[in-house]
Amino acid sequence: MRIATWNVNSSRARAERIGDWLDRSDVDVLAMQETKARDHQFPESVFTDRGYEVAHHGLSQWNGVAIASRVGLEDVRIGFPGQPGFGEPEEREARAIAATCGGVQVWSLYVPNGREVDHPHYAYKLRWLEALREGGAARLAEDPEAQIAYVGDFNIAPQDDDVWDMAAFEGLTHVTEPERAAFAKLVDAGFAEVVREYTPGPGVYTYWDYKGLAFPKRKGMRIDFVLASPALRARVTGASIDREERKGKGASDHAPVIVALDGADSQPVDRPQSKK
Repeated sequence: MRIATWNVNSSRARAERIGDWLDRSDVDVLAMQETKARDHQFPESVFTDRGYEVAHHGLSQWNGVAIASRVGLEDVRIGFPGQPGFGEPEEREARAIAATCGGVQVWSLYVPNGREVDHPHYAYKLRWLEALREGGAARLAEDPEAQIAYVGDFNIAPQDDDVWDMAAFEGLTHVTEPERAAFAKLVDAGFAEVVREYTPGPGVYTYWDYKGLAFPKRKGMRIDFVLASPALRARVTGASIDREERKGKGASDHAPVIVALDGADSQPVDRPQSKK
């Protein structure tokens, strides 16, 4: 089984590229972030025409998360317990969706950006991550053998090697100690970061800004991750970052991240017939 996560930066603008990538990549599950669509605007046929079931959560032209699966899509959940909101009045944003796919509970997560260190959005980001950690820790305490994948755009570079130049990020979000500590607490709660072992840095990134020719200049960040529970981590056989998908006209500013699992404990399902 192959699980991928990808901040697509607009599902509508990149619908054709997403479909083409699915045809090439042969992934079983694709978690998406920044779909930037309300539910009725999401290009569902891109997935159903290829034999995938899909669940989407979008409230406006911002944020938005989705999961597409050809190995089953069950127990869809919108948001996680205790997920905080933002604003006055506080509203919970479209940043988390989960579904059980082939026996694995996959969470597609779009962690708040934080904006600036002294901005209320930064404190919101830290609260959001702590609520995620608390929920994950409680789930593993309840069932240590649960197969759970927290995947998505975490908007955190946990290590210095995860950015092209630490000096360029002085005083900025994504690299601050509280953000890195929040990420480390997720790992300490039992969710291992399983991609780095197969894609070691430095100079290995998942995001490159559109501005300043960041991609050809290799000025990137590693901020998209797959965090796996202990039972799921034991099944990981490989991982990759599809840097090629960042190339060309109309690309997202993020690259897909793919994890391969062995077949143990996967649940066979009747796959919908592809219309492609």
